[in-house]
Amino acid sequence: MAFDKPPEAAAWRHLDARDGFEVLQVSSLRDGWRLHGTTAAVEDGVAWAVRYVIQVDERWRTRTARISHLLDGGPGEVTLEQADGRWLVNGRPDPGLDGCLDVDLESSAMTNTLPVHRLDLAEGAAADAPAVYARAADLAVGRLEQTYARVAGGPGRQRYDYAAPAFGFTALLVYDGSGFVVDYPGLAVRCA
Repeated sequence: MAFDKPPEAAAWRHLDARDGFEVLQVSSLRDGWRLHGTTAAVEDGVAWAVRYVIQVDERWRTRTARISHLLDGGPGEVTLEQADGRWLVNGRPDPGLDGCLDVDLESSAMTNTLPVHRLDLAEGAAADAPAVYARAADLAVGRLEQTYARVAGGPGRQRYDYAAPAFGFTALLVYDGSGFVVDYPGLAVRCA
């Protein structure tokens, strides 16, 4: 099922795991999309803010991601670049990330949009979607094994059983017709 054109802007309110907000601006590129967002939250009594600019190709494979944060220790930034499933982290190859086609930011509900668009699964189908994972607190980067299994959805909605075994985490994620998360149980709900 092809998705509708993504919205020009979106926002999520973070719940349960943290208190906060994420906003996103979407820009069409000649051969893909630019996703520019910011998340600010308080988690376990610690405030943080993460800003990201992610560029994806027309098939929603991540090309580049620039992620920055502001914490007590001052600003920090990490740059990720991908070509043919190989990654550079701040300009240096990281073979441990080979095969990943998506970026998943701990701070963002939006980044779960990337594999859903790229995989375009039919109901009943499932796929592994390992991602380059960036932590909110320190922007440490590593590989995150994840799976998405599309289950029956309602009108204008798609639903996926999502699992990240490293965290012992599973959830039923709900997406709108444009393939953006509207309900991420325990983490966020779309509010615009």
